[in-house]
Amino acid sequence: MNTNYAIDLTLVPTTLDLWHVYLAGAVALLSLILIILLLAMVISLVRGRKKAVAPIVAPVAPAPAPKPEVKIVEKIVEVEKLVPAPAPEPVVLKEATPDAALQLLGLLQKEARFIDFIKEDISAYGDADIGIAARVVHEGCNKAINEHFSLASVRGEQEGTKVTLQKGFDAASVRLTGNIVGAAPFTGTLVHKGWKVTDIRLPKLTQGHNAQIVAPAEVEL
Repeated sequence: MNTNYAIDLTLVPTTLDLWHVYLAGAVALLSLILIILLLAMVISLVRGRKKAVAPIVAPVAPAPAPKPEVKIVEKIVEVEKLVPAPAPEPVVLKEATPDAALQLLGLLQKEARFIDFIKEDISAYGDADIGIAARVVHEGCNKAINEHFSLASVRGEQEGTKVTLQKGFDAASVRLTGNIVGAAPFTGTLVHKGWKVTDIRLPKLTQGHNAQIVAPAEVEL
């Protein structure tokens, strides 16, 4: 059975009365409340997820301080005293008085004509003549030295023998030559035994003596 429904558009109210105003306001209010409730639910869900993700950290109680262990340790502490090194003594240079040297020259001139021989131009003389003069000078110098000085050898070994110089040897008494490598002890060949003066017997000078005159001029009358 076919039933046809006809809608009469003339039945739709064309004017708004007070009742319809109230009804529309109630619908708008309910819609606003519904929206607020939905927003509140969404916010609460988001906060709940954040709380679930964040780890729960229990408060950690501070660890008790360890009790100090009392240990008796005996230590021998050697205190190194820093003693400043003594200041090096100033080097005092002795000023040699020329009188003794001048006196020695005078003795060599007196006994061996030493200065005359040294100052003589020997280029015009032959070897034989020079040899004769050198013998005279040698004898006179030997006499003057032996009369006024006592000499001794620095080393007692024979020249040409092997000697060993231990650490701390007197460098003023022994002079090293050749290939010097490393530190003492040194072993080498004694080339020269050296000389040292053990006694001096120079004559005393009179007051007013002019020691610079090592050989006075001679005038024959």
